[in-house]
Amino acid sequence: MPFKTWLTETIGVRVPIVQGGMMWVGRAEMTSAVANSGGLGFLTALTQPSPEALRAEIRRCRTMTDQPFGVNITMLPSMNAPDYLGYARATVEEGIKVVETAGNPEPILKYLKENGVIVIHKCVSLVHALKAQEKGVDCISIDGIECAGHGGEYDITSMILLGRCAQELKIPFIASGGFADGNGLATALVLGAEGINMGTRWMCTVESPIHQKVKEEIVRMDENSTILVLRKFRNTTRLSKNEVSLEVSKIENSKLDPKFEEVAHLMSGARGRGVYETGDINTGVWSVGLAAGLIKSIPTCKELADTIEREAKDALAKASGLYSEKARI
Repeated sequence: MPFKTWLTETIGVRVPIVQGGMMWVGRAEMTSAVANSGGLGFLTALTQPSPEALRAEIRRCRTMTDQPFGVNITMLPSMNAPDYLGYARATVEEGIKVVETAGNPEPILKYLKENGVIVIHKCVSLVHALKAQEKGVDCISIDGIECAGHGGEYDITSMILLGRCAQELKIPFIASGGFADGNGLATALVLGAEGINMGTRWMCTVESPIHQKVKEEIVRMDENSTILVLRKFRNTTRLSKNEVSLEVSKIENSKLDPKFEEVAHLMSGARGRGVYETGDINTGVWSVGLAAGLIKSIPTCKELADTIEREAKDALAKASGLYSEKARI
């Protein structure tokens, strides 16, 4: 393998690029295509309605690829928490060897580690990363505020987070938030990361199981096409700047003490799912990162992985030529 990082050496992927969990997107079609391209894909457990449905999706994914892939299990505060341990059991019993966690991993971490599963934990601050390291995760996926969806309340960019992780962490870490090409991969590697995690870029591929019009909308977007909402509820989320997210922002910022109930109907996950299924980009809110500004095409996953590999190789070669010990005359 041309790349030699923790990701390629431990997981066995060819290119150190990851497709992390994405609600409604992390299905077998997406994850298998990423795996076949040489990257590491994750099925999104909670996209499936039950642990048994996840078990079936893992088996379906195995009919599409013989390469390594994992499962994402996100554990966020909820009034009616899903059966996280049930999803973890289905994952382990189906022979999955790597799991991406987000939120609080404690409900399943001990079980996963007892069964020899590699755990990559996604978090948005160094403080959270250090706590996850102490709890025993194997790798951190560190999310800068550039990311789609929940980027935390700290507004720390990927550049600074990677520098801090390199200073403080004793376990490997992956860069996430704002990455979409080989130059980004090369930058992350130089800053000490073992690879990059991408969401928006994988969404905008031929195999991505979302409507073609949504992919075309991502290509049309620039770096100013997203919006941060739910600040006042300490649940900051980056979304596409559409009619619905602008309405959420208007309601949230028109009052000193807004109630979530006033925007809950607009933030409905079912409405967001409708965007991906119908292609109507104003049906509901949908997550997209600042990396949309870098995306100008809709390639296959294989074309994307090959392009990222080539661009990173060229960028690293160029960087190595910027310094020489030889004196200039």
